Amino acid sequence: MKPLIAVEEALQQVLAHAVALPAEQVPLAETDGRVLARDLKALRSQPPADLSAMDGYAVRSSDVTKAPVRLKVIGEVAAGRPFTSVVGPGEAARIFTGGVLPDGSDTVVVQEQSARDGDSVEIQKPSVKGRNVRVRGLDFRQGDTHLTAGHHLRARDLALAAGMNHPFLPVYRRPKVVLFATGDELVPPGTEPGPGQIVYSNGFALAALAREEGADVAELGVVGDKLDETIAAVRKARGLRADILVTTGGASVGDYDLVQKAFAAEGMELSFWKIAMRPGRPLMHGRLGAMHVLGLPGNPVSSYVCAFLFLVPLIRRMSGRNDLVEPTESALLGCDLPANDERADYLRATLKAGSDGPIATPLPIQDSSMMAALSQADCLVVRAPYEPAAKAGSRCRIIKFER
Repeated sequence: MKPLIAVEEALQQVLAHAVALPAEQVPLAETDGRVLARDLKALRSQPPADLSAMDGYAVRSSDVTKAPVRLKVIGEVAAGRPFTSVVGPGEAARIFTGGVLPDGSDTVVVQEQSARDGDSVEIQKPSVKGRNVRVRGLDFRQGDTHLTAGHHLRARDLALAAGMNHPFLPVYRRPKVVLFATGDELVPPGTEPGPGQIVYSNGFALAALAREEGADVAELGVVGDKLDETIAAVRKARGLRADILVTTGGASVGDYDLVQKAFAAEGMELSFWKIAMRPGRPLMHGRLGAMHVLGLPGNPVSSYVCAFLFLVPLIRRMSGRNDLVEPTESALLGCDLPANDERADYLRATLKAGSDGPIATPLPIQDSSMMAALSQADCLVVRAPYEPAAKAGSRCRIIKFER
């Protein structure tokens, strides 16, 4: 019997032939969650001129080294309405936040430190050059690079890109993920299951996970346990130009587990089938031309954990991201654990704060069919093959679910 492939080796094989998809120009408003395909340089400086950071009076610092002092008010400056005159000695200009500092002035005295009297103002406290002034280029200067290729764009990044004056951004194309499940026993939610039937759930979690990672998703639903129907679903995925085909169920060794047979009939190049992990032993990966194929187990927990560990990095690689896997962190065990066997274990666990760091407590029942436990979990406790027994309070490795 061929030995089971290790998790690390399996992930290497999944990613070995995966590359970032071609770049495209996308309107800025549609780039949240996308990945930059090249460095982005500022097309302008921000601020574009010296601006007032407060409401007050634009003055010459040499006039306000001592106070109180009375100055002549020669005009008003509002944001978007620059003042064309020069502020001379003994003069001031009323200015509002965002207003461009008039020529001659170099300081803003806040209105709370002044007293206006007609066309003059008394400055009540001394000030220094540059106070309450946002100098030109304080945020960034034209030509600066603050967003680099491979950066995963979030809301605050879009504000920066807009400020840098980019209406379109060069981003990698979203991977297209096509999903289908196999199983005559599966019925949709809202259906009263008959004898031997179960409600289909895997696809909803997998589709949501793929979309959260930035993929476009097409769902083909449930395919019956017939070889011709499974082959037809594979061909439909290819017709949809899927970058990644994800199947659930039918990847084991039973008489009705037809996914691998269907892939073989279509000429799939198999990377591996069966992996040394729990849950998720019957995980399969291969390629049909340019299309990556992940055959996930049918049990809901196995399906989700395998997708979290393998589908997510694959989507990220094809999206152009650099952060492919969620980092492993240290925590304290919340309970005793027995010695592990030959498979890496990914235990669903809850997290709580402790005085010496987070405490991860594996849920008492780890059956791969238990969706309530998966929903309750905050993280996975990762145990290596043949890891010895561990006591509560000892160190362990965890991978957090969504943050």
